[in-house]
Amino acid sequence: MNYNKIRKMDISNGPGVRVSIFMQGCAFHCKNCFNPETWDFDNGLEFCGETIQKVIELCDKPEIAGLSILGGEPLHPRNIEGTTQLAEAFKKKFIDKNIWVWTGFQFENIRNSKVLQYIDVLVDGQFKEECRNPKLQWRGSENQRVIDVKSTIKTNRIVEIK
Repeated sequence: MNYNKIRKMDISNGPGVRVSIFMQGCAFHCKNCFNPETWDFDNGLEFCGETIQKVIELCDKPEIAGLSILGGEPLHPRNIEGTTQLAEAFKKKFIDKNIWVWTGFQFENIRNSKVLQYIDVLVDGQFKEECRNPKLQWRGSENQRVIDVKSTIKTNRIVEIK
């Protein structure tokens, strides 16, 4: 598994100042994707234990509100194990900080995935050019949802953050 880049202080991918990691590899290839350089699974840098440690160290500052995991596709079968390891390590260290994840998969299709126990907010659904709306916060197209994962699991119904 590879990753594309890490942003040490990101203010555009979730609330507050965050650390963001962009996983490498995506099979969706959405038209007008904002990150097509992340599509090829073979590009990027090796994701390993050292990567997880680096992300944890970057997040270990009071001004960092949380971790954002994007792509590429962090929940693709080739990436989900590493994404889960990162999310688990983050939550063990930072109980009061949150994890946001962007995925082209819909929540209903990944609801049994182990990684969800660590994610606070999931932005789900593929970007669709015909539904594009630049006025939306945290997502690019109207078909995508910003989901409160903990509330969704607890109530067994999709709870969107508006």
